[in-house]
Amino acid sequence: MPFLRITVRAPELASEQVRRLQRGATDLMVGVMRKPLAGVAVLVEHLAGEAGWAIAGAPVPVAAEVDAIIGAGTNTAAEKARFSAEMMALLQAVLGPELREETYIVLHELPHDSYGRGGLTRAVRVAAAR
Repeated sequence: MPFLRITVRAPELASEQVRRLQRGATDLMVGVMRKPLAGVAVLVEHLAGEAGWAIAGAPVPVAAEVDAIIGAGTNTAAEKARFSAEMMALLQAVLGPELREETYIVLHELPHDSYGRGGLTRAVRVAAAR
């Protein structure tokens, strides 16, 4: 863990932009949030065409939202604030100036017995490592 889902609304999203988002999000999880590289997974979803994204009731051509799942109590408030600020800067760098301030970056903190990978919860993995 963690798992990040980056949803992007843009007319086009080139494969290089997807790779930049994946690399940048991974680097932030490892560098800012102190997560082991091997457990970081990033999914970039692209909504194209008339995707129906609106801000303040008006359609927008470019928008993004980030959901990141992390273990409860594993990061400080300062780390989470830094992650949010740097993730926003990454999104702006990749998606351009049309990206609005109403871009949500959400950190979901889950108890260690409520998530996992490979069929094992984090709680089980920690217990087995002891």
